[in-house]
Amino acid sequence: MPTYDLGLEHVSLAFATKNIFTDVTQGVFEGDRIGIVGKNGDGKSTLLHLFKGTQEPDSGRVTMRNGLTFGMLDQRDPLDDNATVREAALEGREDYEWAAETKSREIVEALLGGISLDAKIGSLSGGQRRRADLARLLLKDWDILALDEPTNHLDVVTIHWLAEHLKNRWPSGQGALLLVTHDRWFLDEVCESMWEVHDGVIDPFEGGYSAYMLQRVERDRQADVRETKRRNLARKELAWLTRGARARSTKQKFHVKAARELIADVPPVRNTLELKQMATSRLGKQVVDLIDVTQIFEHTQGEADIDAIDPDVAEMEASASRVDVVPAMYAEPQAHGSVEVAVDDLTDPRLVDAGVPEARQAAAQAEQDAQQQAQSQASQENSDETEAAEVTSAARKVTVTGRKILDDVTWLIGPGDRFGIVGANGAGKSTLLKILDGTITPTAGHVNIGKTVKFAVLSQRLDELEKLGKYKIKEVLSRYKPSYIVDGKETTPGQMMERLGFESAQLMTPIKDLSGGQKRRMQLLLILLDEPNVLIMDEPGNDLDTDMLAVMEDLLDTWPGTLIVVSHDRYLLERVTDQQFALIGGKIRHLPGGVQDYLDMTEAIKNGKDPFADEKTGKAGKGDAAASTGAAGDSSSVSADGDSAAATPKLTGKAFHDASKRVSAIERKLAKLEEQKADLEAQMAAHDPSDYEGLGKLNEQLQSVTDESESLEMEWMELSEQLE
Repeated sequence: MPTYDLGLEHVSLAFATKNIFTDVTQGVFEGDRIGIVGKNGDGKSTLLHLFKGTQEPDSGRVTMRNGLTFGMLDQRDPLDDNATVREAALEGREDYEWAAETKSREIVEALLGGISLDAKIGSLSGGQRRRADLARLLLKDWDILALDEPTNHLDVVTIHWLAEHLKNRWPSGQGALLLVTHDRWFLDEVCESMWEVHDGVIDPFEGGYSAYMLQRVERDRQADVRETKRRNLARKELAWLTRGARARSTKQKFHVKAARELIADVPPVRNTLELKQMATSRLGKQVVDLIDVTQIFEHTQGEADIDAIDPDVAEMEASASRVDVVPAMYAEPQAHGSVEVAVDDLTDPRLVDAGVPEARQAAAQAEQDAQQQAQSQASQENSDETEAAEVTSAARKVTVTGRKILDDVTWLIGPGDRFGIVGANGAGKSTLLKILDGTITPTAGHVNIGKTVKFAVLSQRLDELEKLGKYKIKEVLSRYKPSYIVDGKETTPGQMMERLGFESAQLMTPIKDLSGGQKRRMQLLLILLDEPNVLIMDEPGNDLDTDMLAVMEDLLDTWPGTLIVVSHDRYLLERVTDQQFALIGGKIRHLPGGVQDYLDMTEAIKNGKDPFADEKTGKAGKGDAAASTGAAGDSSSVSADGDSAAATPKLTGKAFHDASKRVSAIERKLAKLEEQKADLEAQMAAHDPSDYEGLGKLNEQLQSVTDESESLEMEWMELSEQLE
């Protein structure tokens, strides 16, 4: 048995109705960077608690090398509500102590930027508490660091920073990392090996998430498993991995030839043309058009209810009002200004949704008066209502001044468009979604919504589902149609439920008894059963494990409608959408290169550069510095079939013919190189082991062939992407 720095020896553990681990022996060596995946409830977090010592096994033992330090980020923080951020997160450090050292200053500014060090922990939002706890942990030196869902509540920029921090936290071969997360990009970026926790065992895999998917598909194929649905989903995800952004941007940890053989009969992830045709037939030509839209948020301290507009904006505004605020690692560009609005009544929704205090007070009074009138028709109440109307009604112009969440934006969304949106916390993404579905009336400009549009919103909250808490799943599903057409086949609500990971035995389970992840899946199921044609999703990956994310993505692949997704999970965003956009500085900017383009923008801003300096000032055409998309031009230039003039060009004509010939030539060359490698490996196996010089020459030849093969594989991937 190997001697682990931290390990489990024949560990078994069972809870009331479930065996978590059965005779498991596994451990961590110095230098390990391990990602842990598995279904919710299969024991990922329990495994970390076993290592920490806060969970005792039923049998077996947990071993730890003497003097080893182990730090863990739990899903529930241990912070004292009555302590200040400085006391809890910085553990009493003064500013000069953490600011004097580069590493600690980066941690504090990245995670606590915009938060007051004098604020009480109990006054922070859930996301701020999470960042404070993560900062507390990272500011200490640990031999082994265990992180349970560290990317929760972090935006894309901070997630990218955290990945770089963890990759560079220890020198190569030192320290160890255990990482539980559903963020598959993060797993691929940070981890060098994977553990899959399932059915009471821990299966190890070499490489990051992409390599794990390849090995898992190959394992299933060789074992001829019966889990056909699970295997096919894994193969489909592997197909996307080899064709998608990861294949273009990084050198894969698996060979193209092996991956291609496993996915040879897997069709493209989405038939975009067919879906667009179906979407157009359901929606017509117009879906949602934002024309010269400006949304201002006017905030008067202590009066405006910021959270009613956007929780992220509320969080940033509330923190900014305090003293002793930590400077942020990356200061999100903000637009400020004023707009003059002509209104007949202070209850005008443009003023109310802009957070103008007088307008909100007038709207609240009008609502109260309406309720009173409905309850009683007494003459005194009627005269009160008349008096209120005289106070609030007057033809006038009101100037609204403050933060511009959208600044003169024109953005056209067509039938079948699949758009992803990224942006920092506080950029106003939730506000944008509410403007799209008509919940918020913009301060200026127009939102034109097609007559046939039927919205559905998958929000971060589960309020609608909570109202159904007392009902059983079967009772809820009985309210919907008995059958639907999915993938061209007739499907019942129960079958769709099973497709989303539920078992038929759960039909009698009350909604209130479902776990967080199950409620999230049930929320998606009920939305799809309503048959909307425009689906808006705000952080759809919350509470879902990697397998369930793949199931959701598979379901969305065949969904024939317009899809708008806001997410900090770049893997999910690029997986389910065809075009990505960033909400930054009040503008919606197209990202032809995916989320990486947004990160490049933020990096330029951090370095004091203006990535939008080449944009023309003033109006151009339909409003447009407003819908400026950086180098890509106006976001309204996205064509009806979802492609953009600035996107990676697809080859046509002679270039297509030449590239096809080159791809064929590369494939023939790779086949020959594989034969050479096999021959050299056979020679080395048969060679005299004492002939070091001869073995060295053979090894040099093998390395040369391997390098040439890898170079050709990357060229093959790039050309194949342009040919698709």
